[in-house]
Amino acid sequence: MTSTGFKWLLVTCLLLVVVAVADAQLTESFYASKCPSGPAKVREVIKTWITKDRTLAPALLRLHFHDCFVRGCDASVLLDGANSEKQSGGNKNSLRGFNVIDDVKAKVEALCPGVVSCSDILALAARDAILEMGGKNWSVPLGRRDGVVSLASEANANLPSPFSTFSSLVTSFAKKGLTTQDMVVLSGSHTVGLTSCALQQTRLYSFSSSVKTDPALDPTFAASLKKQCKQGDFTTKIKMDQSKPVDTWDPNYYSNIIRGRAVFTSDDQLKRNPTGLKIVQQMNRSPSPFNDNFGASMVKMGKIGVLTGTQGQIRKKCTVKN
Repeated sequence: MTSTGFKWLLVTCLLLVVVAVADAQLTESFYASKCPSGPAKVREVIKTWITKDRTLAPALLRLHFHDCFVRGCDASVLLDGANSEKQSGGNKNSLRGFNVIDDVKAKVEALCPGVVSCSDILALAARDAILEMGGKNWSVPLGRRDGVVSLASEANANLPSPFSTFSSLVTSFAKKGLTTQDMVVLSGSHTVGLTSCALQQTRLYSFSSSVKTDPALDPTFAASLKKQCKQGDFTTKIKMDQSKPVDTWDPNYYSNIIRGRAVFTSDDQLKRNPTGLKIVQQMNRSPSPFNDNFGASMVKMGKIGVLTGTQGQIRKKCTVKN
């Protein structure tokens, strides 16, 4: 075995140990005696917000993802600061839903002061938000504690780019203990939500020195995107799934990939590898296994690098450490 292969084996083994420890300390009944009505209160508040603005559902899911991929699921993405994760390239002027989490936290604190962590609230909010979009329920083991460090530099280094290649996506997810299957399935969350025209400029207008528009894009789809995102437009928001007038939680994302109608380069990359293409095709079947697979992958993601026991703290306010 090469030294590189041995290092990857060692990393994988260490990640399995971390997940095993998390499995032992996280449980759905964690607040049963300490704050039995806490999870239900989270669901109630999230339902109220999503009823008023459905675009907040994918935003809350994204908050949880961006949290877990940097320092693990420790709510570090919520901390304010001049050099916090909020200020990173992939988060600044992009992440939404902080006010929703603050509202949930305040209402849960009123019930059970100093008991329910911000990181658990993020995990519950992501699940509850997708339920409001018509998604299928998944279990949310609880017992996470909140971190006290948040660095933009770490977010920049760990968050996958919408311009990522297939191999870089696989590597990025593997570092978090997630498989290629998890990566393709979790990417399916792009079936809902908004993105900025800023991220479309290269694909539409300056793909290469010889080709202006990414040839991977269906020509009709590319023309439609150009109508919505004019050259030089860095502010307009467009729907991730352009095939439906209203966002619904479904496996349609995978059909878009196959037809050359994926908004991000990273999405299109999923079919450029035999393993990725096979999973895309599986998710695109009818009936699709997407919902069940997505829930299972979310449970795995929610256990990345969690703090438990006496580690970290239970923040009184999610934006500042105690």
